[in-house]
Amino acid sequence: MEEKIIEGLAYALPAIVTGGVAYYMLSVFTKKENNERKFEAFINKKKESLPVKLQAYERMLLFCERINPAKLLVRVSPIGEDVTSYLHLLIANIEQEFEHNLVQQLYISDDSWKSILTMKLAIISKIRKIAETSEKASILREEILVYYSKEENPTDTAAAFIKQEVRKLI
Repeated sequence: MEEKIIEGLAYALPAIVTGGVAYYMLSVFTKKENNERKFEAFINKKKESLPVKLQAYERMLLFCERINPAKLLVRVSPIGEDVTSYLHLLIANIEQEFEHNLVQQLYISDDSWKSILTMKLAIISKIRKIAETSEKASILREEILVYYSKEENPTDTAAAFIKQEVRKLI
């Protein structure tokens, strides 16, 4: 009886070891294949999303240029000499541009979006501050232009940040 048990183990043990090795090799191969598929899917996703991301950065760079105070004042002329009306017109124009590009935040980095929001708020805040001391819309325009000719423009800072982000993508 003992001999039959030992004989059975002699046949079973190599079969169990062979089965274990085959199972281990098959699981390693399967994991490797899954990782390769995931990596290929990731690469394909990156290739497909890159043009969309670049387009979003382009749009936000254009937004920076459109709300650049010097260019904004050339594009948006005062209707009359009322400072408050002109101030509201300028801010409405900035907000309209911003709302037009709001969805781009899905495709750009959080840091880029924060940079753009900071730029927008800084420009609006400075225009409001200058408007407090201006008597006419034409004087407001001049004072804004003079201020931004002497001080660093937030749009330049945001544009530089966007360009830096794009360099990281490419």
